[in-house]
Order: sequence, then C-alpha cells, then structure tokens
Amino acid sequence: MKPPVPPRPRQPHPAVAAHQARRAADVQLRIADAITDFAGSMPFVYVHVAGFAVWMIFLEPAPWPTLTLCVSLEAIFLSTFVLIGQNRQAAFQQAKADHDFNEQELELKTNTELTRAVHAMTSELHSRLIEEPGAGPGDRSR
Repeated sequence: MKPPVPPRPRQPHPAVAAHQARRAADVQLRIADAITDFAGSMPFVYVHVAGFAVWMIFLEPAPWPTLTLCVSLEAIFLSTFVLIGQNRQAAFQQAKADHDFNEQELELKTNTELTRAVHAMTSELHSRLIEEPGAGPGDRSR
C-alpha cells in the first residue's frame, strides 16, 4: 500500500499575490496595515485600559476634559484607518473579481472552441459512416 501523498501547498490566488506585492512595496500602506492590525487587537484594548486607568487615577485630578479630547482625536484617526482598511479590502476584491472574470472568459472561449471542434468531428464521422451510401464499417474502398 502506498503512503498517502501529502497535500501540495496552496498557492495564493494570482490577484492576491499581486495585491500583496503592491502593498509590500508601499511604505505608507505597510504602516497603515501595521496600525490597523494593532488597533484591531486585544493588546490595543489592554494598553488603553491600563493607560486610561493610570491617567485618571494617578496623573490628573480632573482628567475628563483632556481625556475626552484625546479619546475624540484617537477615534478620528482610528476611523481613518478603518476606512483605509475598507478601501484596501475593496481594491483587493475588485482585483480578484477582475482576474476571475478574465479567467472565466478565457475558459468559456476555450470550451466554446472545443465544443465546436467536437461538433465538427462528430458531423464528419456521421457523414462518413451514416450518410454515404455503401460506406459501412468494413468498407475501405475509398
């Protein structure tokens, strides 16, 4: 009995690979990705809980006006990074959809050509074997 064949590593979708390469080449996008990755994580929450607790308890006797200002500014910037992430996802989805559309159109064209070729061969065989009088399977008089 043969040992099982290990699965081949999956290659990324060509649109995914191209999109990742473009993002890796742009420093601004790498920075935005790093910020978005961190802002969407639990360590981000923990850092803020600890920082705000220390600030409110130990550093400032009346932290609310300043805290409100800081949190508002942070929300503005974080919402910008959310929009950057959404734009990135939309661009990725569009690139993938465009690639898939082109591949499907090529596949459709190839299938249409193959279907026409099969039809032509079937018609030729039909005319040789059925429609020609006296042309039987064993008749090689041609």
